[in-house]
Amino acid sequence: MRFFLFFVGLLSVVPCCAWAVVPTEEKPVAVLRALDKMTARVAEIELETQKSYTFGTLAITVRSCRKTPPEETPEAAAFLDISEIKADEEEKIVFRGWMFASSPALSAMEHPVYDLWLMGCKSK
Repeated sequence: MRFFLFFVGLLSVVPCCAWAVVPTEEKPVAVLRALDKMTARVAEIELETQKSYTFGTLAITVRSCRKTPPEETPEAAAFLDISEIKADEEEKIVFRGWMFASSPALSAMEHPVYDLWLMGCKSK
């Protein structure tokens, strides 16, 4: 009886953990969409990893961009460093972390003037 209960308990735990690891592929380019709320200017930016791009007063650097393979559920995630650079002020980090294409609100950048979303990752 103990073995049966242990086996049933083990089976109920294994399926929930088996799906947690999804393989991803590193891609060299992140596609971001940026919005300047003051001017309503929208830009689609293609950024290579480890290179910086300036949008208004923001300096955006993509550290990593990962995408699931085509046979998996579509998902893209990028690790971003975003700083604000203003004249006569020190550089201020406004966002550092993972941003997800399918859930932009999950890890959003909080800024009064700019919005930034990850659209996806791609090859050059």
